[in-house]
Amino acid sequence: MFRGQRRYRDGTGEPTSSLIPFLGVLSTLAQLKELKRAYGFDDVAIAPGEITVNPEGVNTAFTLDGHEFKIPFLASAMDAVVNPAFAAELHRLGGLAVLNLDGLQTRYADTEEIYSDIASKPREEATAFLQKVYSQPVRDDLICRRVEEIKASGATCAVSVIPANTKRLAPMVKEAGAEILVVQSTVTTVKHISKSLRGLIFSELVESIGLPVLVGNTVSPEVTRQLMEQGVSGILVGVGPGAACTSREVLGIGVPQVTATIQTAFARDQYFEDTGRYVPIITDGGIRTGGDVCKSIAAGADAVMIGTPFAQAKEAPGLGFNWGMATPHASLPRGTRIEVGTNGSLEQILLGPSSLTDGTQNLVGALEISMGMVGASTVREMHDAEMIIAPSIKTEGKIFQHAGLGS
Repeated sequence: MFRGQRRYRDGTGEPTSSLIPFLGVLSTLAQLKELKRAYGFDDVAIAPGEITVNPEGVNTAFTLDGHEFKIPFLASAMDAVVNPAFAAELHRLGGLAVLNLDGLQTRYADTEEIYSDIASKPREEATAFLQKVYSQPVRDDLICRRVEEIKASGATCAVSVIPANTKRLAPMVKEAGAEILVVQSTVTTVKHISKSLRGLIFSELVESIGLPVLVGNTVSPEVTRQLMEQGVSGILVGVGPGAACTSREVLGIGVPQVTATIQTAFARDQYFEDTGRYVPIITDGGIRTGGDVCKSIAAGADAVMIGTPFAQAKEAPGLGFNWGMATPHASLPRGTRIEVGTNGSLEQILLGPSSLTDGTQNLVGALEISMGMVGASTVREMHDAEMIIAPSIKTEGKIFQHAGLGS
């Protein structure tokens, strides 16, 4: 069970033992590396509560530094997911889309043909073609144009930049009218060693730009605390779990999302107790179904950031494909183009109605019902839901489903 500090225990109720036996007498300087258990969405379940709430009475609102959204869903800053039109539609439905300012939207004035070409390439040619189209430089005029297009639709404008471009682009996007800045890389830390004379300092960025700044990604409670102390407004959690990301295969780096969320949420709660400032945790990546959304929230997330499930929307620009943000990397691609198909409209995926039984549509409805079953009226109340380690949760009793005999 996960309680209090949400430390893991095995089925006996005793602390999980080391996976490596003691190998004899060691010197005082040597240390034996020990492995900790970590859990993903398929390893855990949410236990029903002792009180239930009518789903119509729950509140799924998410607040980010003065900006309130009806549903705790953000769209990933992926080129196959978010363009200005998609941002407008997600805003209408109550969520927030993040536009990638290092992507196709800011390299090409007319992206329609580019997306069509990406979708048409054979699998063996796709990565090389992505590297080619992303070799075009980012244009400042297109950055301003895309921000203006999102603002003109009435949507909250959130944009994403990589750390290397942040100091140059942040003043530009603020002047253009962006309302939320996301600084995102595979792994983000406060302490960074490089040859640069003066790297990106988040506290200075926060003070100078005067906008809410979301930072990611991380999985560490220590780094989460350090980032919060820099004054950021939100933390993105997750390294490599996305369907189109191959960082875990290429680099061997990552922590399963339930463990990562629990650890960073604990740091958030400690920081809130110490300072009185609440900084949201956003689980980013690896989410496929309504059940994954609910487990993220129960593990401590204030919202979720979704890529591939939104790439399946009719409104997504990727034409039934998605690709990782590091797929076009010139020397070491850490993503792949995947064919995800079209699942329905964005409204169906988020709000239903759904005729699918696999949990990939009506994600908000799933969250509302799950909140009701654990007795949570708000997202923050769902953080108190009991969670159990249950590796058989998706297979127990499901013999006919797994035999392909479901509807």
